[in-house]
Amino acid sequence: QFQLAESGGGLVQPGGSLRLACAASGFTLAKTDVGWFRQAPGKEREGISCLSSIMDNDWRSPYYSESVKGRFTASRDNSKNSVYLQMNSLTPEDTAVYYCAAGTWASVQAMCTSGGLGMDYWGRGTLVNVSS
Repeated sequence: QFQLAESGGGLVQPGGSLRLACAASGFTLAKTDVGWFRQAPGKEREGISCLSSIMDNDWRSPYYSESVKGRFTASRDNSKNSVYLQMNSLTPEDTAVYYCAAGTWASVQAMCTSGGLGMDYWGRGTLVNVSS
């Protein structure tokens, strides 16, 4: 069975950091495009970082939304069939359920800006609560 599982969420104070992980099972995550998305109460799902597969020459240059650029960093650990999202300088506006998704897109920028429409696999999400 093809599955994705997020972990690493929790309660953190403003200005703090968290590292989220997305582990895949049943398929090779490195060969797929991967995106990190979040959804806050009352808001649409937002693509925040999207990565090309390692078969794409652009795989070293993830796309980041303007809301997280400079604060969040996405990366892959292919030996663990996982992707990560390092989140720094967190603010209450970052509070949301964070999801990872995998699939194939011609443009990872479009993957993110579309909110992940058409992505094949989704995790169940992990809650990030930024509060004092």
